[in-house]
Amino acid sequence: MRRVLLAVVSVLFAGACSTPAGSPPPVAGSPVHAQHGPATFPANSGFNGTDVMFLQMMVPHHKQGIEIARLAKERTVRSDVRVLAAAIESTQDAEAGTMAGWLRIWGQPPTADPGSHAAHGGMPGTSAEEIEILRKAPEGEFERRLLNMLIAHQDDAVQLARMETSGGANTQTRELARRIDTSRSAQIKEMLGYLR
Repeated sequence: MRRVLLAVVSVLFAGACSTPAGSPPPVAGSPVHAQHGPATFPANSGFNGTDVMFLQMMVPHHKQGIEIARLAKERTVRSDVRVLAAAIESTQDAEAGTMAGWLRIWGQPPTADPGSHAAHGGMPGTSAEEIEILRKAPEGEFERRLLNMLIAHQDDAVQLARMETSGGANTQTRELARRIDTSRSAQIKEMLGYLR
């Protein structure tokens, strides 16, 4: 099973590199390791404040997730955890690029002022100090701490995605949020299984 999973992820990584812009994203049989290539940019019209807020919050959130996932390359973890972390890094890198592009097209700043979303619960995230503590975790504790941090981080992404699907106006942004909700929920379920 692990070899099949590794083969599927390898094919997805190769396919993601050759996917032309605007093509449907390649997706594995499970949303856990889904890869999303650059989506077609939405038109300048048809977006609201929730769409903008979602993108402004998700881009830095994705970048934090990438930083956390990359730690699995540096430390001893199970091969399944390493594969999942690589899929998280690849997917979130592609999504962050897409979301930043949408903000540019809409003429919106890439990120908002830190306190500007306080009325909406603020910007969920993981502090640099928490990531540094994880980086220095003892070998026997690192994988468990990594999984716990990724679970919390991906749960924040699910909550932001649900905010967008319930209040956003732009069709493509809402669709991206639906994909994020599905894939991150599946990743959380998989990681909880690794902690048992």
